[in-house]
Amino acid sequence: MGEKKSCCGVEAIISIDDRGQMVLPKNVRERAGIKPGDKFAIISWERNGEICCLIMIKAEKLAEMIKDFLEPLLSELRK
Repeated sequence: MGEKKSCCGVEAIISIDDRGQMVLPKNVRERAGIKPGDKFAIISWERNGEICCLIMIKAEKLAEMIKDFLEPLLSELRK
């Protein structure tokens, strides 16, 4: 049987320094295609009044997702 692939996994454990900065390991940056100057949207997930998860998504990918979602709606409104 083929190997099952999962959509989520722990890529690395990182620390935040005194200035609030973190370093993404090189292998993670390479696998994700992250280059200097890339911009990210930070999306939070709140549970019981506290943020429990932060998700980073490339800003260009988020813009594409929003466009893909809105274009059909706008097309219908134009009719």
